[in-house]
Amino acid sequence: MGKSLKLLEKYPKTSFNIEDRRRTKSANNILLARQFGKDYFDGGKRHGYGGYVYRQSEWKSLGEKICQHFQLTGEQTVLDIGCAKGFLLHALSVCVPSIKVKGIDVSSYAIANGLAQMKPHLQVGNAINLPFPDNHFDLVLSFNTLHNLTQSSCVQALKEIQRVGKGDSFIVVAAYQSTQQQVRLHDWNLTAKMIAHVQEWKALFHKSGYTGDYDWFCP
Repeated sequence: MGKSLKLLEKYPKTSFNIEDRRRTKSANNILLARQFGKDYFDGGKRHGYGGYVYRQSEWKSLGEKICQHFQLTGEQTVLDIGCAKGFLLHALSVCVPSIKVKGIDVSSYAIANGLAQMKPHLQVGNAINLPFPDNHFDLVLSFNTLHNLTQSSCVQALKEIQRVGKGDSFIVVAAYQSTQQQVRLHDWNLTAKMIAHVQEWKALFHKSGYTGDYDWFCP
């Protein structure tokens, strides 16, 4: 297992009120969100983002920070698992124009509505069965995606990250360290099937043989 990294201070956030989310959350809203279609990305906030749009300055700052930390060059390859519309990959490409990027997401809607310049690099797929050869990517990223899987599928996805990567990886998952954080996560959550204490996640990393870096998400 790697180390905890704080690289996402600049990560673009969709503003929402957790109390409103808790109050309006319903079985139907959860069902719509877990389809990861238009309702989730570009529908109302009761179903997800309430509009998943590219804000260049915010993504550019994040891309620069990741490129700097991992010392990315134009000779390297990067995979983003849960790439959505390709915003992060575009930010990396702006930072290092000749870098080779690939994104995968379960959402056919997100891929179809991705940034035009990124579409050739995006494809529909699943984290538990990555369609790439062993030791293929210099860096594997996955932000706020793996917690949408069941625990057993999380283990498989982490093993897949190890398989396709050459060593460097960085993931962000929903996790809590206090009762207050646990309540906030459950009030916020529509799609996550694996919300756990940070120590439980670390145990899962060990079980799956995940050696990359990580950070925790809590709204």
